[in-house]
Amino acid sequence: MTQETKHFHKAIILAAGVGSRIRPLTDDCPKSLLIVEGIPILERMIRNCQNCGISEFIIVVGYLEERIRRFVKDTFPELQVTFVVNDRYTETNTGYSLMLAVQAVGNTSFIKFDADLVFDPEILRRLIASDFQNALCIDRDIQLDAEEVKVIVDDQSLVLQASKSIDPKIAHGESIGIEKICAATAKLLFAELMLMMGQSGHLQDYYEAAYEWLMTRGTEFRALDITGLDWTEIDTHDDFAAANRIFSKK
Repeated sequence: MTQETKHFHKAIILAAGVGSRIRPLTDDCPKSLLIVEGIPILERMIRNCQNCGISEFIIVVGYLEERIRRFVKDTFPELQVTFVVNDRYTETNTGYSLMLAVQAVGNTSFIKFDADLVFDPEILRRLIASDFQNALCIDRDIQLDAEEVKVIVDDQSLVLQASKSIDPKIAHGESIGIEKICAATAKLLFAELMLMMGQSGHLQDYYEAAYEWLMTRGTEFRALDITGLDWTEIDTHDDFAAANRIFSKK
């Protein structure tokens, strides 16, 4: 077990998107600032990270970026944070947003979050404590359809595929949007993302496309099973209602 495996101090939070499927709630509010049980999503995420020893933050912003900057400054005035701007957020996707974090990350490991997640901090504690160098948090007990990022995993927890295009009937679960990436893989990942995003046909790709390409060339990603722990990705009004229901008991 390496020191790097156990010490993850840097987080990347992808918060550039418009959140069109949950309008009108996002007409004048970034999705990451929607309030779930009295706490904005982004605030809950940052506090969970801090409680797990993460002290440096890279937040990729785009839509209503000034609202996010102001909120973070007001709520966490001492936070060590770098904002990276995706000014092409209307024409790109998560792969492009993640690529933009390359300079801010440097040659270090990190944990990546989609900014529309509400989750039990035990998920993050388990991810950091795991022996895996690179890991995707996976929920195996969930209804899968075309919209989820689905995974196929072998009996050694090795992720073989991760994409929305996987047939739900053969998928083993959903990747929830929290991953751990070691420094060596980060270098390969950003190189791959820059290659992909240099081609206009890939601007709408999700970051999982880069993960899958690295898998085909021998980089191992493991599935960390977090089944049974509470989490919600908020894409729709139903998701938002579910998040408030689930976390009302916390």
